[in-house]
Amino acid sequence: MLLTRNLAAYYDRIQVLHDINLRVETGEIIGLVGANGAGKSSTLFSIMGLKTRTEGELWLNGERIDHLPAYERVRRALVLIPERRHLFPLMSVLENLELGAYLPLPRRERHATIEKVFELLPVLAERRNQVAGSLSGGEQQMCAIGRALMACPRMLMLDEPTEGLAPLYVERLFELMQRLRSAGITIIVVEQNVQHVLSIADRGYVLENGHIVLEDTGRALLQDARLKTAYLGL
Repeated sequence: MLLTRNLAAYYDRIQVLHDINLRVETGEIIGLVGANGAGKSSTLFSIMGLKTRTEGELWLNGERIDHLPAYERVRRALVLIPERRHLFPLMSVLENLELGAYLPLPRRERHATIEKVFELLPVLAERRNQVAGSLSGGEQQMCAIGRALMACPRMLMLDEPTEGLAPLYVERLFELMQRLRSAGITIIVVEQNVQHVLSIADRGYVLENGHIVLEDTGRALLQDARLKTAYLGL
């Protein structure tokens, strides 16, 4: 579904990614892990066409997209949920969700999609008229996921989704990712909670200083002593 070939990324003149080669099959959960500053979020930004200047190739469903702006990548059902959620705090939950359905096809399907979102995330149905800024951290994360689902994604990328969440919501979030995979959505997730993410990931990539240093199934990586070296610098 997604393939990168020798992807490099730059912030101004500073190179932050080096020869990133990722392969994501339809219906997989892929975990990207590594220490702070390893290049995980930059990888998502580069795939999405945001913030970075890139070199190399990026293919989505057999189409090369590295020359396309971010909004064209969204049209191809690639959606990013950014770190810290970035909701519109003075707008209601329902209004935030509706903003996710701004493209023509999702807009036509929005009434049916919103019912699916409410079924998947009942807390949003309960809070639909509440302003998003008054929600708890876990509820805000669910709202951000619901807004992304309103765009009818086929591939969903999540950047540090459990940051600052209570343990109950962390568990719910990882359960939700597995349910989304069962519903046919391919997922790439950047996550500091290595144990959790690799336990549900089909495959994982470990990044260090902008390079991929390890790649394997999620469970195999959990047993790999080299993960401690790459992730913790030990």
